[in-house]
Amino acid sequence: MTISPRVAVKAVTFLALCTMLLLVTFAAVRAPAQAQDQSAPATQSMQAMQPAQTTPPPAVGTKAPEFTLNSQDGTPTSLHEFRGKWVVLYFYPKDFTTGCTIEAHSFQTDIDQYAKINAVVIGVSVDSSDSHKDFCAKEGLNFKLMADVQHEVSAEYGSLATNGSFVHAARNTFIINPDGVIVKEFIGVNPTGHSQQVLAALADLQKTAEVYDPLAQYQRR
Repeated sequence: MTISPRVAVKAVTFLALCTMLLLVTFAAVRAPAQAQDQSAPATQSMQAMQPAQTTPPPAVGTKAPEFTLNSQDGTPTSLHEFRGKWVVLYFYPKDFTTGCTIEAHSFQTDIDQYAKINAVVIGVSVDSSDSHKDFCAKEGLNFKLMADVQHEVSAEYGSLATNGSFVHAARNTFIINPDGVIVKEFIGVNPTGHSQQVLAALADLQKTAEVYDPLAQYQRR
Protein backbone atom coordinates (compact mmCIF):
# COMPACT_ATOMS: atom_id res chain seq x y z
CA MET A 1 0.00 0.00 0.00
CA THR A 2 1.42 3.35 -1.08
CA ILE A 3 0.86 6.47 1.14
CA SER A 4 0.79 9.76 -0.60
CA PRO A 5 3.16 12.48 0.59
CA ARG A 6 0.19 14.67 1.60
CA VAL A 7 -1.23 11.94 3.87
CA ALA A 8 2.20 11.31 5.38
CA VAL A 9 2.62 14.99 6.22
CA LYS A 10 -0.81 15.10 7.86
CA ALA A 11 0.00 11.99 9.90
CA VAL A 12 3.30 13.40 11.12
CA THR A 13 1.63 16.71 11.98
CA PHE A 14 -1.10 14.89 13.91
CA LEU A 15 1.45 12.87 15.88
CA ALA A 16 3.44 16.01 16.68
CA LEU A 17 0.32 17.76 17.96
CA CYS A 18 -0.59 14.77 20.14
CA THR A 19 2.93 14.69 21.57
CA MET A 20 2.83 18.39 22.38
CA LEU A 21 -0.57 18.01 24.03
CA LEU A 22 0.72 15.17 26.20
CA LEU A 23 3.78 17.21 27.23
CA VAL A 24 1.68 20.24 28.14
CA THR A 25 -0.72 18.09 30.18
CA PHE A 26 2.16 16.39 31.99
CA ALA A 27 3.78 19.72 32.81
CA ALA A 28 0.53 21.13 34.16
CA VAL A 29 0.05 18.14 36.46
CA ARG A 30 3.66 18.15 37.68
CA ALA A 31 4.01 21.89 38.35
CA PRO A 32 1.92 22.05 41.58
CA ALA A 33 3.82 19.08 43.03
CA GLN A 34 7.16 20.72 42.25
CA ALA A 35 6.01 24.01 43.72
CA GLN A 36 4.93 22.23 46.91
CA ASP A 37 8.27 20.41 47.14
CA GLN A 38 10.21 23.63 46.60
CA SER A 39 8.14 25.59 49.13
CA ALA A 40 8.65 23.02 51.89
CA PRO A 41 12.31 23.90 52.60
CA ALA A 42 11.51 27.61 52.45
CA THR A 43 8.64 27.15 54.89
CA GLN A 44 10.81 25.10 57.20
CA SER A 45 13.54 27.75 56.96
CA MET A 46 11.12 30.55 57.86
CA GLN A 47 9.78 28.50 60.77
CA ALA A 48 13.34 27.92 61.95
CA MET A 49 13.97 31.66 61.89
CA GLN A 50 11.10 32.32 64.29
CA PRO A 51 12.45 32.58 67.87
CA ALA A 52 10.93 29.83 70.00
CA GLN A 53 11.00 30.03 73.77
CA THR A 54 11.25 26.72 75.61
CA THR A 55 9.20 27.36 78.77
CA PRO A 56 6.90 30.13 80.01
CA PRO A 57 8.40 32.75 82.32
CA PRO A 58 7.73 32.55 86.07
CA ALA A 59 4.48 34.21 87.08
CA VAL A 60 4.20 37.65 88.61
CA GLY A 61 3.81 37.25 92.37
CA THR A 62 6.18 34.29 92.63
CA LYS A 63 9.68 34.20 94.08
CA ALA A 64 12.35 35.04 91.53
CA PRO A 65 14.45 31.94 90.79
CA GLU A 66 17.81 32.17 92.52
CA PHE A 67 21.01 31.98 90.51
CA THR A 68 24.74 32.56 90.64
CA LEU A 69 26.59 33.57 87.47
CA ASN A 70 29.90 35.18 86.61
CA SER A 71 29.76 38.88 85.81
CA GLN A 72 31.89 40.72 83.27
CA ASP A 73 34.86 40.74 85.65
CA GLY A 74 34.64 36.98 86.16
CA THR A 75 33.33 37.27 89.72
CA PRO A 76 30.47 34.92 90.76
CA THR A 77 27.44 37.05 91.62
CA SER A 78 24.19 35.79 93.17
CA LEU A 79 20.72 37.29 92.95
CA HIS A 80 20.26 37.09 96.72
CA GLU A 81 23.12 39.58 97.15
CA PHE A 82 20.69 42.28 96.02
CA ARG A 83 17.97 41.45 98.53
CA GLY A 84 16.62 44.68 99.97
CA LYS A 85 16.90 46.42 96.59
CA TRP A 86 14.66 46.58 93.55
CA VAL A 87 16.24 44.53 90.80
CA VAL A 88 15.75 45.12 87.08
CA LEU A 89 16.76 41.78 85.58
CA TYR A 90 16.85 41.99 81.82
CA PHE A 91 17.66 39.23 79.35
CA TYR A 92 19.03 40.11 75.93
CA PRO A 93 20.18 38.11 72.87
CA LYS A 94 23.82 39.04 72.22
CA ASP A 95 26.62 41.48 73.00
CA PHE A 96 27.53 44.06 70.35
CA THR A 97 24.33 43.66 68.30
CA THR A 98 22.36 46.79 67.43
CA GLY A 99 19.25 46.23 69.54
CA CYS A 100 21.20 45.01 72.55
CA THR A 101 23.54 48.00 72.37
CA ILE A 102 20.59 50.39 72.23
CA GLU A 103 18.98 48.71 75.23
CA ALA A 104 22.22 48.69 77.25
CA HIS A 105 22.85 52.37 76.47
CA SER A 106 19.35 53.30 77.66
CA PHE A 107 19.93 51.59 81.00
CA GLN A 108 23.38 53.16 81.35
CA THR A 109 22.02 56.63 80.59
CA ASP A 110 19.47 56.25 83.39
CA ILE A 111 21.70 54.40 85.85
CA ASP A 112 21.79 57.29 88.34
CA GLN A 113 17.99 57.42 88.38
CA TYR A 114 17.93 53.73 89.34
CA ALA A 115 20.41 54.33 92.14
CA LYS A 116 18.22 57.11 93.54
CA ILE A 117 15.25 54.75 93.92
CA ASN A 118 17.25 51.85 95.44
CA ALA A 119 17.26 49.84 92.21
CA VAL A 120 19.99 47.96 90.37
CA VAL A 121 20.16 46.85 86.76
CA ILE A 122 21.43 43.37 85.86
CA GLY A 123 21.75 42.12 82.30
CA VAL A 124 21.88 38.43 81.34
CA SER A 125 22.82 36.79 78.06
CA VAL A 126 24.42 33.50 77.04
CA ASP A 127 27.66 35.29 76.07
CA SER A 128 30.85 34.64 78.02
CA SER A 129 32.30 36.87 80.76
CA ASP A 130 35.08 37.90 78.37
CA SER A 131 32.52 38.96 75.78
CA HIS A 132 30.68 40.97 78.46
CA LYS A 133 33.93 42.58 79.56
CA ASP A 134 34.71 43.71 76.01
CA PHE A 135 31.13 44.88 75.48
CA CYS A 136 31.19 46.95 78.69
CA ALA A 137 34.56 48.47 77.80
CA LYS A 138 33.48 49.39 74.27
CA GLU A 139 30.07 50.81 75.25
CA GLY A 140 30.98 52.35 78.65
CA LEU A 141 28.68 50.14 80.73
CA ASN A 142 29.18 49.96 84.49
CA PHE A 143 26.31 47.75 85.64
CA LYS A 144 26.42 43.97 85.99
CA LEU A 145 26.25 41.75 82.90
CA MET A 146 25.94 38.06 83.77
CA ALA A 147 27.27 35.18 81.66
CA ASP A 148 24.66 32.42 81.36
CA VAL A 149 26.89 30.21 79.22
CA GLN A 150 25.07 27.02 80.29
CA HIS A 151 21.68 28.56 79.36
CA GLU A 152 20.20 27.40 82.68
CA VAL A 153 19.13 30.77 84.11
CA SER A 154 17.63 31.96 80.83
CA ALA A 155 15.64 28.72 80.66
CA GLU A 156 14.48 29.03 84.26
CA TYR A 157 13.16 32.51 83.55
CA GLY A 158 11.39 31.30 80.40
CA SER A 159 13.77 33.42 78.35
CA LEU A 160 15.78 30.89 76.37
CA ALA A 161 15.02 31.14 72.66
CA THR A 162 16.18 29.41 69.49
CA ASN A 163 16.48 30.97 66.07
CA GLY A 164 17.49 28.13 63.79
CA SER A 165 20.77 26.90 65.26
CA PHE A 166 21.28 30.17 67.18
CA VAL A 167 20.44 29.74 70.87
CA HIS A 168 20.11 32.99 72.80
CA ALA A 169 18.30 34.77 75.61
CA ALA A 170 14.99 36.31 74.61
CA ARG A 171 14.52 40.03 75.19
CA ASN A 172 12.53 39.91 78.43
CA THR A 173 12.73 42.04 81.59
CA PHE A 174 11.67 41.22 85.16
CA ILE A 175 11.29 43.66 88.03
CA ILE A 176 11.99 41.98 91.38
CA ASN A 177 11.04 43.71 94.63
CA PRO A 178 13.28 43.95 97.73
CA ASP A 179 11.73 40.73 99.07
CA GLY A 180 12.81 38.78 95.99
CA VAL A 181 9.35 38.56 94.41
CA ILE A 182 8.69 39.16 90.70
CA VAL A 183 6.26 42.08 90.54
CA LYS A 184 6.41 43.07 86.86
CA GLU A 185 7.34 41.44 83.56
CA PHE A 186 8.05 42.80 80.11
CA ILE A 187 8.00 40.05 77.48
CA GLY A 188 9.32 40.64 73.96
CA VAL A 189 10.81 44.03 74.75
CA ASN A 190 11.38 46.83 72.25
CA PRO A 191 14.87 48.04 73.21
CA THR A 192 14.27 51.64 72.22
CA GLY A 193 13.05 53.60 75.24
CA HIS A 194 12.75 50.48 77.38
CA SER A 195 14.60 51.96 80.35
CA GLN A 196 12.08 54.79 80.63
CA GLN A 197 9.31 52.21 80.50
CA VAL A 198 10.94 50.34 83.39
CA LEU A 199 11.47 53.50 85.45
CA ALA A 200 7.79 54.41 85.06
CA ALA A 201 6.77 50.92 86.19
CA LEU A 202 9.12 51.14 89.18
CA ALA A 203 7.60 54.46 90.23
CA ASP A 204 4.11 52.93 90.23
CA LEU A 205 5.25 49.78 92.02
CA GLN A 206 7.04 51.72 94.73
CA LYS A 207 4.03 53.95 95.31
CA THR A 208 1.91 50.84 95.75
CA ALA A 209 4.50 49.35 98.11
CA GLU A 210 4.44 52.50 100.24
CA VAL A 211 0.68 52.25 100.65
CA TYR A 212 1.10 48.82 102.26
CA ASP A 213 4.39 49.63 103.98
CA PRO A 214 4.75 53.29 105.03
CA LEU A 215 8.37 52.64 106.08
CA ALA A 216 9.31 51.77 102.51
CA GLN A 217 9.62 55.43 101.50
CA TYR A 218 12.13 56.02 104.25
CA GLN A 219 14.06 52.85 103.46
CA ARG A 220 14.56 54.11 99.90
CA ARG A 221 16.19 57.33 101.12
